[in-house]
Amino acid sequence: MAAMVAALTILVWPNAAAADDGYRLWMRYDALPAPQGAALAARAATVESDEAADPTIAAAIAELRRALPSMTGRPMGQAGARAAILVGTPKSQRIAALKLDLSRAGDEGFVIRETQVGGRPMIVIAGNRPVGALYGAFHLLRLAQAGTLPDRLDVVERPRVKLRMLNHWDNLDRTVERGFSGQSIWDWWKLPTATDPRYVDYARANASLGINGTVLNNVNAKPDTLTAEWIAKAAAVADVLRPYGIKVYLSARWSTPVELKQTRTADPLDPEVAAWWKAKADEIYRAIPDFGGFLVKANSEGQPGPQDYKRTHADGANMLAAAVKPHGGIVMWRAFVYSEVDPEDRAKQAYSEFKPLDGTFADNVIVQVKNGPIDFQPREPFHPLFGAMPKTPLVMEVQITKEYLGFATHLAYLAPMWTEVLAADTHAKGKGSTVAKVIDGSLDGHELTGMAGVANIGSDRNWSGSIFDQANWYAYGRLAWNPDLAADTIATEWARQTFTRDPAFVRPVVGMMMGSRQAVVDYMTPLGLTHLMATGHHYGPGPWVDDLARPEWNPVYYHRADRDGIGFDRTRTGSNAVAQYADPVARRFADRETVGDDLLLWFHHVGWDEKLESGRTVWEELVARYDRGVAAVDAMQADWARLAPMIDAERARAITQFLVIQKQEAIWWRDASIAYFQSVSGRSLPAGVRPPAHDLEFYKAIRHPYAPGHH
Repeated sequence: MAAMVAALTILVWPNAAAADDGYRLWMRYDALPAPQGAALAARAATVESDEAADPTIAAAIAELRRALPSMTGRPMGQAGARAAILVGTPKSQRIAALKLDLSRAGDEGFVIRETQVGGRPMIVIAGNRPVGALYGAFHLLRLAQAGTLPDRLDVVERPRVKLRMLNHWDNLDRTVERGFSGQSIWDWWKLPTATDPRYVDYARANASLGINGTVLNNVNAKPDTLTAEWIAKAAAVADVLRPYGIKVYLSARWSTPVELKQTRTADPLDPEVAAWWKAKADEIYRAIPDFGGFLVKANSEGQPGPQDYKRTHADGANMLAAAVKPHGGIVMWRAFVYSEVDPEDRAKQAYSEFKPLDGTFADNVIVQVKNGPIDFQPREPFHPLFGAMPKTPLVMEVQITKEYLGFATHLAYLAPMWTEVLAADTHAKGKGSTVAKVIDGSLDGHELTGMAGVANIGSDRNWSGSIFDQANWYAYGRLAWNPDLAADTIATEWARQTFTRDPAFVRPVVGMMMGSRQAVVDYMTPLGLTHLMATGHHYGPGPWVDDLARPEWNPVYYHRADRDGIGFDRTRTGSNAVAQYADPVARRFADRETVGDDLLLWFHHVGWDEKLESGRTVWEELVARYDRGVAAVDAMQADWARLAPMIDAERARAITQFLVIQKQEAIWWRDASIAYFQSVSGRSLPAGVRPPAHDLEFYKAIRHPYAPGHH
């Protein structure tokens, strides 16, 4: 097995000298400047381990042996060469003899220390378990690639969050819901007999970030997923990912036993149903001994669930949890629920359904909550369930794929969005009760903790549809490891590994990245507006849409614009959604003076002519924000024109072309939105503002029946 892993990892990656299509992600391992390369070679002439038979240690060795010669320009020295890297766990006598303090490393962390071993200088990479050593190897390579390797290594790290998950919304026919980077990388048709070597590179990329779980299929799951034929396919993928510390999970459709005609009902309290799921779990674990468990979307957007039988989400989750518990499995139950028959503000529905269930879930259930209360919008307040369910561990689910932020062609670095939520103070246990402390378990003492990211990975050669979208995969993994990392620190790390270490490039490109998400907010949904995207595919503006079957599918439901004003009143005079937050947060959101302009229209219906902090009226400020968003894309284009010559032509050209698309679409968003809101408000454009290029009917007539990612 170890030899197979080593061979695969050496063969798969394209040659660095070839044109650069972005396939290597942030693991390029290009040659370091001569002095740094020589210095690294002097400290790490070879790689040694006493545990090379372990597949995970073998993967770590293979990665180091691939990277170091490429970075130093020197071949690996022979075993016994003076300076070496020693990789392993305390099972190795040489590592055990060092008496490293591995207590701070936990199950998945690592120690990297330069010391003497048998009279030789060595960089020791050690973990309590092999996966810790693997993560340590990747950390060493990250430091070396980024040019931040210290003169003397003494590092201890461990992940703050236990479950660091990717959720693939991949369908069994290889289409990807909300996928903008080609087909699913899982070639189900050829599995289980043929496994694509690309699966190894997927595993390497995730292990380099510490991602330790992947849900292979869409939350809108098919019953076929849990048949013997498809379990065998999942098992083949699991076998490839296992050496890299990645467990496989499956999304389960609630009604599977009924749809497979194996039970009469899917009532979770029916013993026949519980027995079916127990037998199914046993079957899966025979094929995948380290299967992680189930992810479930139930009673949401038409999906079946326990409420079809007048049972609660806890009844459903706990029945499944009992089926996987003997095997150490877990159930991740999504809190993304809203119903067309519920007249309550959609933003309130998840809290209303789940808050009363706090304390009723089994100990191997974790409730998966989106970062905000609506649906992965360019800007939302943090979800009110964070801090509101102290007896229940919560996963924070974010969307790496940019369903609402310009698909793959808009440059939108999402780490600032995620850190904004992670740093948000719920005040659940007083000041400092941040969302990060909720999801890492420290606020309420939970052992089972997690983050989930809806993957943006597909069959495109560059994996993510664009080079800059790779940064969102990277940032997600780094924040799942340590939710306190700063967004600009992560961007700098990524840029130095992905492009060049030249500060004349890195500083401005990080500046572009850090401002990019706000630019998207400005030209799409400024001032706390939300869900203004066109129907179904969510591509382009559709603030006028008002004819969909369900009220909360229509953009007009969210912006509430009329002749007098705009915005959704979520204070006591409206839906009172503010009451779902702890008092200090509720007071801040409910008060026009303290809510802040960025969330103003999320929580308040405000008159068009009311003055804001800027001194402008709401109407003037709205138009100014749209213009600011377009201007920000102009600035990114100008910056990139200067920076592009500093990297390879292939990636530079692709980024240039996508910025042209982003500029065109930012203008489209700005013009269509201004045309619509002007028609509703009856206000004249502020002096000096360019009118939309076309009338409102032109924008309403635009159709995109073949937009990607919509099924």
